[in-house]
Amino acid sequence: MTVEMREGYEGTGPGAITPDGCAVELYERLSVGDEPDIIAAAVPAGAHILELGSGVGRVTRPLLERGFTVTAVDESAEMLARVRGARTICGPIEHLDLGEKFDVVMLASFLVHTGDEEVRRGMLRTCAKHVAEGGCVLLQREGEDYHANVPRERVDPNGCTIRIVSAEPVAEGVDSVLAEYVFPDVVWTQRFLSRALTKEQFESALAEAGLKVDAYLTPDGMWVRAVPAAM
Repeated sequence: MTVEMREGYEGTGPGAITPDGCAVELYERLSVGDEPDIIAAAVPAGAHILELGSGVGRVTRPLLERGFTVTAVDESAEMLARVRGARTICGPIEHLDLGEKFDVVMLASFLVHTGDEEVRRGMLRTCAKHVAEGGCVLLQREGEDYHANVPRERVDPNGCTIRIVSAEPVAEGVDSVLAEYVFPDVVWTQRFLSRALTKEQFESALAEAGLKVDAYLTPDGMWVRAVPAAM
């Protein structure tokens, strides 16, 4: 099946490729890191989580195993077809309006760094719109040196070498990032647009959506808990 790619995004390798260049089979193979533990430590036990950009459910599954209820949202039907045990909703995050509130809204996978500022604003408005009174929003930020420390690589526990090959400026504040995922038997690549955000820019973007930082959850500042600014 041919998929129309977003401008500035592309992916290569076997299997379905989503419009933002993600390979569905790749994300089926990648292991989950410490994200579920970080999330579980930051929110009430048994919370109902709205997971924005769930993909194939790498994080969804361990959250369900920990007793959380999850509503998984992704714009890729191919990704959502791999999710089990959670309610799934297919559509773009920035336009989502479920008419519901959730204990926790989660925007992981560095989605807040999308190259398109209007898309980012829409995503953060979606977060603010769907968080319940007394609830929180969990966001994952890029590392401080994400765009400067290239090339770099790490080995995933499943044996995949994940390599950030380059981050090249293509517009003011926006880089075209090339990533490679090398397994012994197959290679996938993804090119995507990413907007670097300083801590001040990130907090300003939250404020624009009516949110404020409640806590930086990890020493590197990459996981953040936010709450409605009026609280």
